[in-house]
Amino acid sequence: MTIKNILATLVLINSSLTFFAQDKTTTDLKILSDNRQFDKIIEHASKSSDYSAKSLYYTGLAYYMKEDDNNCIKFMNLSIDKDSKDPASFYIKASALNYMQKYGEAVKSFQSAINLKSDDAEFYSGLGDSYYNLEKLDLALEAYKKATEQKDCSDRPYSFIAQIYSDQKNNDKALEAFYVAKSKIDKKSKSYINALFNIGLLESIKGDYEKAESAFVELLQLDPADYHAYAKLIQIYYYRKEYDKAKPYKDKLYEAHKNNKLKDNLKDMFCFDQFKWDDKLIQAFERYEDGSKGIYNKHLFYVVNQEGKIEYRIQTEFSRISLEQGGVKYLLCRTKGDTHSTFNIGFNDNFKYEDLKKSVIDILEGKIQPTVTSISAK
Repeated sequence: MTIKNILATLVLINSSLTFFAQDKTTTDLKILSDNRQFDKIIEHASKSSDYSAKSLYYTGLAYYMKEDDNNCIKFMNLSIDKDSKDPASFYIKASALNYMQKYGEAVKSFQSAINLKSDDAEFYSGLGDSYYNLEKLDLALEAYKKATEQKDCSDRPYSFIAQIYSDQKNNDKALEAFYVAKSKIDKKSKSYINALFNIGLLESIKGDYEKAESAFVELLQLDPADYHAYAKLIQIYYYRKEYDKAKPYKDKLYEAHKNNKLKDNLKDMFCFDQFKWDDKLIQAFERYEDGSKGIYNKHLFYVVNQEGKIEYRIQTEFSRISLEQGGVKYLLCRTKGDTHSTFNIGFNDNFKYEDLKKSVIDILEGKIQPTVTSISAK
C-alpha cells in the first residue's frame, strides 16, 4: 500500500470526524468507499451535480485513492463550497496538493482542517510534510511535534522530528529523537529499521560503540539484507581492534557481492575503518576483487581534509610479478594527483591489520620514502 493509500485509510478508519445527516446516495458511496470500490464511485461521478457535500467528498476521495489528484481537488472544492465545516475535505485536498508539490497551497488547506478539528494527528503530520518540503524546518518541527501530542499518531512524525534535527546537524537532539521514535513506532516498519540505523550511526559518532553495536545487531536481526549495517559493524570492530568479530560480517559482504546483491557505494568496495591523522580523516576501504591477473587495488586509504575533499590515497596493489617471483602479493603504493609511488613494503592475504595501518601512518608522516615514483601522461 502506498503512503497515499495509508493516509487516506487512516481518514476512513481512524478519524473521529463528525458527519452530518446523509442521504441515500451518500450512504451508498460511503459503503463503496469503506469497501475500497473506488472505480464504482467514479463511474457515477457524472451524476454529481445533485450530490450533497458528503457525496462530493466521497467522490473526491475515490479520485484521490486512484491517484487522480486534479479531479480529487475539483470534487473537494465542490464539497467545501457546499459545506465549509467538514475538515475531512480540507485534509484530503491538502494531501493531494502535497502530492502535486503545491506545498504552499497545501499549508492553507491543512490549516483550515486544523481550525475545524484541532486534535487530529494526521492533519498536523501532513502540515509538517508541507513545511518540510518548503524547507521551513522549524515550522515542520513544530507541526510534527504537535502531531505526536494527539491520539493515534502514526510513525511518520516521530521519524521526521529526528530527521529534522539530523538535517540541522544537531546530533544530540537527533539521537534523542531517534530513541523516542524507536520506542513509539512499529518494529515491523521501515521507520523502525531507519531509527535503528541512525541510532547506530549517531552513537558511533558520539563514541559509544557498545550502544552503536547493539543498534546495528538488532537491525540485522530484523533485516539481514541491510548491507550498510554490516559495513558499520565492521568499522566498530576495527576501531575496537576486534578483528575476529568483523570477519563474519566481511564474509557476508563478499558473499553478497558474489551474488550481485550489492548496490551503489557498496557494489565495488566497503569502508572497514576510519581514523584521524593530524587534522585529516583517513577512510579505509576494501575492494572485493581478488584473483585477477592484472594490477588492481585491494585496500585503499583515502586522506580526507577538513572540507571533506580527498587529497590523495595510499593503497595496496596486487603485483603478479612479485607473486610469481615468490614475493608478496600486495605492494604498498601512493597515488597523489598524477604521481604514483611504490614503497618497499608488501603484504600477503594473512597480514595483520595493525602492521598495514602502521605502515600507512609511516608514509603519511614521511618516515618511509618510495623506491619508485612515476608521473602518468596527461
